[in-house]
Amino acid sequence: MATRRDIVKLDTPIPGPRSRELFARRERAVPRGPFHVAPIFIDHGEGARVTDVDGNVYLDFAGGIGCLNVGHAHPRLVKRVQEQAARYFHSCFHVLPNEPYVALAERLNELAPGRFPRKTLLVNSGAEAVENAVKIARAATGRPAVVCFEDGFHGRTLLTLTLTSKVNPYKVGFGPFAPEAYRVPYAYCYRCSYDLEPATCNVACGDALENLFSRHVDARTVACVVVEPILGEGGFVVPPAPFFQKLRACCDRHGILLIADEVQTGMGRTGALFACERLGLEPDLVTSAKSLAGGLPLAAVTGRAEIMDQPVVGGLGGTYGGNPLAATAALEVLGLLVEGKLVERATVIERAFRERAGRIRERSPLVGDIRGMGAMMAIELVKDRTSRHPAKEETGRVTRGAYERGLITISAGTFGNVIRTLMPLVITDEELTVGLDILEEAILAQGNGR
Repeated sequence: MATRRDIVKLDTPIPGPRSRELFARRERAVPRGPFHVAPIFIDHGEGARVTDVDGNVYLDFAGGIGCLNVGHAHPRLVKRVQEQAARYFHSCFHVLPNEPYVALAERLNELAPGRFPRKTLLVNSGAEAVENAVKIARAATGRPAVVCFEDGFHGRTLLTLTLTSKVNPYKVGFGPFAPEAYRVPYAYCYRCSYDLEPATCNVACGDALENLFSRHVDARTVACVVVEPILGEGGFVVPPAPFFQKLRACCDRHGILLIADEVQTGMGRTGALFACERLGLEPDLVTSAKSLAGGLPLAAVTGRAEIMDQPVVGGLGGTYGGNPLAATAALEVLGLLVEGKLVERATVIERAFRERAGRIRERSPLVGDIRGMGAMMAIELVKDRTSRHPAKEETGRVTRGAYERGLITISAGTFGNVIRTLMPLVITDEELTVGLDILEEAILAQGNGR
């Protein structure tokens, strides 16, 4: 049985001298805009652990913001990328097509949600995938408008930032934003936009689209609705299944395409390859990224073949989209996820997290809500459970207290008061226990604990 000291090793102050030196260089060389959870520079990673440049070893509950479902430096992934790198790095799919692009498209077409023929476009990032999905929807419908949701996050390009709900820090100073984007409430039951109770509300938020079409925009001008099956940056909010049933029915009534943004929820994170599978959602188009290529920059739009074929030849693409190194990595990631037990592992992680989080809630009044699906779990921290006032400052201190004890974790939520976990699915039971121990200590250290 491994001890905590066998898993987490903190032999210098946090941050250590080498990290402090590098952070000073970062301050001189890099704009202030990029944020850091911790002033700790990584040297290498393995599985669910990372070692910093000072030799300290941490558990990783952040996973590069959900990019490392198969863990750091998985041997099979390293081997495949090295083999491809020895052959060629790049060809540009629009100049010399390459087989890894086509092979990955074929695999995603097999695995994506939906009972219809599919095609796949490869790009570089989640934001590019969402933006291209909207372009495809516009080309297919001949309509300009897009509907998105409160508390959603879809990226940092002009269009995807328009669709993103959180103002500070994402939108401050970056306007004006793209036209013809409309927003409705999400099914955030803990903070219901209508002050209703889930047991009796009949999922009223699912009717918001029809209200939007009556008051703000003609449904006949709407190309698509873009929705995260589970809010990512918005705080890991899981809607009730009837929410998506109403959404799908409304889109069908008005000839509107439904785009599922699975950039963060996909690739086994929720206990299925795509969260749509667990939530009963059948989108017309689905985006994937983050863990798709194990940390290499790659994203995809997969959708109904007849819709994907609507843009003209040359209308879709990009120099690096479907880079053969990244596409080769993605094929290996899908093999690890589908052929192994990693997708099932997400449900084991969920059970362990819920049990521990419930115990923490009994001991700390800071814990307001516990939610998530699979290994995409979160705790929302509040000043008190009656007012549900967000405990943003305390959340920041929990994050810091965690990394000072050897656990890397990150926050989320429109109000910055949600601790989210995106640990690699390869994490061992012992590592998971130690990580949850540290998270519990960091929360209880904020006072009022029992």
